[in-house]
Formats: sequence, C-alpha cells, structure tokens
Amino acid sequence: MHHNVSLIALIAAGFGLAMVLGVIASRLRMPPLVGYLLAGVAIGPGTPGFVADVSLAAQLAEIGVMLLMFGVGLHFSLGDLLAVRKIAVPGAVVQIAVATILGAGTALWWGWPLGEAVVFGLALSVASTVVLLRALEAKGLLDSTNGRIAVGWLVVEDLAMVLVLVLLPALAPLMGGGEAQPAADFKALALTVGLTLAKVSAFIALMLVVGRRAFPRILWLVARTGSRELFTLCVISAAVGVAYASAVLFDVSFALGAFFAGMMMRESEFSHRAAEDSLPLRDAFSVLFFVSVGMLFDPRVLMEEPFKVLAVVGIILVGKTVAAIALVLAFRYPLNTALTVGASLAQIGEFSFILASLGMTLGLMSMEGQNLILAGALISIALNSALFATIGPAQAWARARSAWARKLDLRDDPLAALPMTTDRKMLSNQVVLVGYGRVGRHVAATLDRERIHYVVADSNREVVEALRKRGKAAVTGDASDPIVLVQAHITKAAMLVVTIPDPLACRKMVDIARKLNPDIATVLRAESEEGAMLLRKEKLGEVFVAEQELAFSMARYVESQMRVPAH
Repeated sequence: MHHNVSLIALIAAGFGLAMVLGVIASRLRMPPLVGYLLAGVAIGPGTPGFVADVSLAAQLAEIGVMLLMFGVGLHFSLGDLLAVRKIAVPGAVVQIAVATILGAGTALWWGWPLGEAVVFGLALSVASTVVLLRALEAKGLLDSTNGRIAVGWLVVEDLAMVLVLVLLPALAPLMGGGEAQPAADFKALALTVGLTLAKVSAFIALMLVVGRRAFPRILWLVARTGSRELFTLCVISAAVGVAYASAVLFDVSFALGAFFAGMMMRESEFSHRAAEDSLPLRDAFSVLFFVSVGMLFDPRVLMEEPFKVLAVVGIILVGKTVAAIALVLAFRYPLNTALTVGASLAQIGEFSFILASLGMTLGLMSMEGQNLILAGALISIALNSALFATIGPAQAWARARSAWARKLDLRDDPLAALPMTTDRKMLSNQVVLVGYGRVGRHVAATLDRERIHYVVADSNREVVEALRKRGKAAVTGDASDPIVLVQAHITKAAMLVVTIPDPLACRKMVDIARKLNPDIATVLRAESEEGAMLLRKEKLGEVFVAEQELAFSMARYVESQMRVPAH
C-alpha cells in the first residue's frame, strides 16, 4: 500500500483484540480492563507477531488520560467529598504514606536508587478510578455510604497524585534524575519548585474564577443551537483544549487541566448531558489508553523476576488493603465499611502508569521498575472483582469465629446508641429511616413537615453527628446488623424505610425487622425495575423505583393542571 496506515492499523488491531479479550475476561468474571491490557501486550514489542506503533499509542494514551480525568472532574462533587472529609482526607494521606514507604523500602532493599524507589512506592500507592467506579457500580454500592467513602478517598488520592505529577519534574534533579547533579544549586531548585507552585496556583485560580463562569455559559449557548454534534464537540474540545493549554501556558499536566475542565463543566445545568454525550469517546479512548499501557509491558519480567512480582502484588493486595482497613476501623466505622474500602483500594491503575512513564522520562525509573508496576497492575486488576466478592463471606466468617471481629461493631461508640436523654415519645410508633443520602434527606424533610417521629440509621459518622447536633435521633452503623436496628428501637417502630438501593442489604434488614417486630411495615428503594421485581417477588414490602416515581409525580401534576380527576 502506498499510504501510511500505522494509525489505522493500531486502532483496528487495538479495538478488535481488546473487544475479543475483554469479552473473554468478562466470561471469566474478571474486569474487561484485564482484556484491554492483554490486548496491548499481544500487539506490543514484547511479544512476537504484529507490533503496533508505540509512539502513536503513547499519543493516543495521552488523549485517553485527558478524557479519563475529564470524566473524573465531571463526577467530582465538592459536597460529597466534604461529607466524608474526616475519614477520606487523613485516610488517603496516611494510606499513600504507608504504601509509599512499603514500596520504596522494598525497592531500596533490592538495591535501587532512592529516586527510583520513591517513584516506585508512589506508583503502588494510588488506586484506579476507573476500576473502582466500575466495581462499585457492578455491586450497586456507588450511592451507598461505603461507596461515597471509597470514592471520596480515591478523589483525595487523585488530587495528591496530580500534585506529585506537578512537583516531580522540579524535584527530579534532587532525586538523581536527568543529567543534573543531585546536590547542585539548592536555591535554583527552590526557585523552580516555587515557580511551579505559582503557575499551578495561577491556573487553579483562573479556572475557579473565570472557568467556573465561562464554561457553563458557553455550554448553555451551544445547547441553545439544538445541535447534538455541536454540543458533544464543545464538551470534547473543552476537555482537550484546556488540557493542552494548561500544559503549554502553565506547565502543568494534561491530567490536571482536563480534571479542572470537567470540574468546571459540572457547574452547568447541562453537566449530566455533557457526561452522557462524552461517555462513548471517553470509553473508547480509555480502552486505547489501557491497550497502550499493555504495549509497554514485557512479559519476560514474570519469568525473570517472579519474586519481585510477588512482592509488588503483596504490597498492593495486602499492604494497602490492611492499612486501609485499619484506618477505617480506627475511625470507628463498621467492619463492612472497612472491608469495602480495603477491597476498593487493592489495585493500581492509570495514575500508576502515568507516574511510571513520567519517571522514565525524567530518568528516575528503569524499564524493570516500569514492568514490575505494569505486572502489579495487571494482576491486581484481575483479582479485584474476586476480592470484592469475598467481602460478605469474609465478614460472616470473621464474626462467626472471632470475638474481636464481633466487638468491632459492639464496641463503646457514643454514636452507636441513642443518648439516654432521647424523648421516649420519639421511640414508639416511629419510622426507622435507613440511609440519610439524597433520597433519605427528602424523606426526612417530609416526616419533619408532618411531625412524624423517626430514627435515622446511617454508616456515615459525620452525618449522624450533624443530625444529633440538630436534635434528631440517629445511630451509626450498618443497618443489616441486628444490633444497629435494635439501637434504632425497631421493636417499637411502625415502619422501616430503606433508602439504600442494595437488594441483599434490604433483604437482611427486612428479615431482621420482621423477626423483632412482625407487624412492621416496610418501604424499600430500588434503582432498576429488575431489582424491584426481585424485592417484590420475595414480598419484602412496598418498593419504589426512581424512574417510575418521577413519571408518576409528573403525571399527577399534569392531571391537576389539566383538571382531570386523579385515579
């Protein structure tokens, strides 16, 4: 052929093989990301046969990073982060420190230079946003308290890694990277770091002051045209354009620029449409991103350094998980929350790849280190879904065999039981409201308006603390545990209202409530018609589905406005 088709060959081979291997991975009950990574390995230089253009793959990977981080920004809610800040911020910081120390200490024991050891440890400390979000969605936990804590924790990790990406080039000479001498002019290094921080601060200020007003306005003007193509083009051009401009004008990473573009776009009333319209492109380029990462992996590391690979996997699956579980339990959260957060962080992903690539560019990371990071990512992502599946059995096994595990939920926690000063009138014929999220708050507001007594049971300690300050009856803990419902006085309650869309948890709560109070009425929430059918089939109570209730409320309003008698 007379034309250069290397890009077309890369896209065709990458998408085609990723689809096939992704389907096989799904059939094996592994995340499709494993298939995408293996597709990259198959067309990379480390394996025989067709070899795609690695330089082109790297540029496509950059676009994938931009769109991935743009998607994170679109879903970033400052309010959700603030709601779990007391555990997410210190937890993420301490967990990053622990994982970095474990990784760097292991690398130093192997005889690696200090700079490479630090970058290696940092790369092992941060989990994948994509893997976490997909795992939580698959389990129906994204809107739960456990899900919000895990996502908030990961957002803090992502922000910390963005700062690392910004500072690493300036600190590279001090860490032994590049051709500069580590002990050279400290004043010049301090000036470089200060200038970098000043540029980043200027960029953030510009985005918060100008971008926060400009982006929603631009999106609204484009939406007025009624053209779907122009709207999608506006969203994508904002993501890529801001990412590129931030790198050229402010010397910050593409990831940071795209993240802020998404976060500013979230301020628009069209943010949900922007997320929906950009999703196909984000998914497509995220596939190419993982394919390009797989192309960099050399499978020979599994044969040549098996013990080092096992050490890396141990740090990711055991070290990070144990540290996260211990931190969550230290904040007096239930065992189920600790296990969920621990499983959520037991993998590494896109930021690890970006850090390894940047380390290679700065002369701080060897090919061996990058291959070990990629091997750890491949194995941890493959095992993550299996780890999530063990949460329930592991919790039941621990409670059945360990008195200490049972005490974790029964320990002396002032928020685990109602205060002795609680009015007894509020604890008879009351509503037990499980979950105080977006749906639970609306239910509670209606109960307040009608002066109906209720007790809230929620796993989020900050929520329970805030409710008690307002004089509301609330207890903290996992309501699928009988102790929590007993503390909410379920035996004297008139109704149990569960606003958490988790069918398994709903079944447990209803079983416990009916054993303790056979005459109690139950009201449950489902996210889909399929989930509602399962709950109704088992006759667990009155079930409400979000879309159906919205349609019903709109129909009632139309009836009232058109003066049609309501049926």
